[in-house]
Amino acid sequence: MFLRLLVVSWLVGTPFGPLPAIAATTEPQRQQPVPRPFPRPEDPGQDPTLAPTKEQAEATPSLTDQGEPSETTLGFPIYPSARYLTSYDAGRNQRYYLFGTNSTFEEMVQYYAIVLDERGDRVFDAPATHVFEIGRFSEDDMAFPPGVTVKDYTWNGSDGYLHTNGNQAERFKTVIQIVPALPEQARSQ
Repeated sequence: MFLRLLVVSWLVGTPFGPLPAIAATTEPQRQQPVPRPFPRPEDPGQDPTLAPTKEQAEATPSLTDQGEPSETTLGFPIYPSARYLTSYDAGRNQRYYLFGTNSTFEEMVQYYAIVLDERGDRVFDAPATHVFEIGRFSEDDMAFPPGVTVKDYTWNGSDGYLHTNGNQAERFKTVIQIVPALPEQARSQ
């Protein structure tokens, strides 16, 4: 009886058994999306379909066109011995500007606390990272709050942040990241 039930089950299930396997093999293959390279420094990396119109481009001056940024263009003080390293696209018409210095992390935090008249917040202890948020943050218009971030690159016995420029390599104990306010926000402050 058991054998008869097994044979009947097999006969009933056979016509429907291979169909899902055939359907799975005849389904058109989905193509993988084409990989895009990561944006490089000084490269806006924008999607060409989202490129700003000519009027928008003229209305918002680009800091990358002006070369090395100054305190005036950034709207924030730059430590006197700090060296401009590079800038990166932060998205939403903002950029990160990186400066390196061989002054200690503690000296940089004290300097910016005095010149910005802001205590700031220690957000990480290892590696030590201190943030001074200046200005208002709008999620709709900004990718990152305007301000200054100081990071210690000598923690855990490191020799410092390695910055290469062509064939030259240089190390910095501390890196300063400056995110300026958007042009319309800077005018209203």
